Amino acid sequence: MAAPAASGSEPADGPDSAAASEPASAAAPRQPGRDRRSAAKHAAILDAATAVFLREGYARASVDAIAQEAGVGKQTVYGHFGDKQQLFLAVVEHVHAASPFDPADLIADTGDPLADLTAAATWIVRGVSSPRVAALHRLTIAELTHHPELQRSWRDDERGQKLLTTIAAYLAACDRRNTLSVPDPETVARQFVWLASVEAQVRSLRGVEPLGTQEVEAIAADTAGLIVRAQRPQHTD
Repeated sequence: MAAPAASGSEPADGPDSAAASEPASAAAPRQPGRDRRSAAKHAAILDAATAVFLREGYARASVDAIAQEAGVGKQTVYGHFGDKQQLFLAVVEHVHAASPFDPADLIADTGDPLADLTAAATWIVRGVSSPRVAALHRLTIAELTHHPELQRSWRDDERGQKLLTTIAAYLAACDRRNTLSVPDPETVARQFVWLASVEAQVRSLRGVEPLGTQEVEAIAADTAGLIVRAQRPQHTD
């Protein structure tokens, strides 16, 4: 089990550590230039941490190596993120935020559930199998025994919850129109997302073997078709 990266007894290193030890004045306004420099360091640390975690894995990655790659002092890393675990969680959020896919745009309601859900499943498959997302997910699985909270960060991710909410709202609208029969849209939304996600992860060996366009389309079509057939309205004469 990897030892916690941050420790209050560690000596400060570099010019950034001296500034970190000075008490902040609540009354003094922050300078725009200082804010920009702080934001630039924050972004540099995230980029460096992403590279180091992907290259070394979670257990072998050190805050020293991340600080060196980012060009900052180790205490600056601690000042921005607290410890290695919090930094890793921030990296996961950072990679998700950099995704071109927005859960709010996940599904268009055209009145055709099969077409709409196929498009949504395609979005999901491409998202979970993107190289950086897949690689970070593999790292959290490797650390599951020692650091289960890392895997929980994926399950409880805000974007993931927004995705489920969006799908559930769409299914509820289909139920009201009777284009589908979905008495429990939250459960069916979760089943839909997991069907697409897990199939993509298994087929791609957790991102090791990238999916081709035909494979992505096949997974999406199969997932949507299964849900539509299962939730087809029962018409009575």
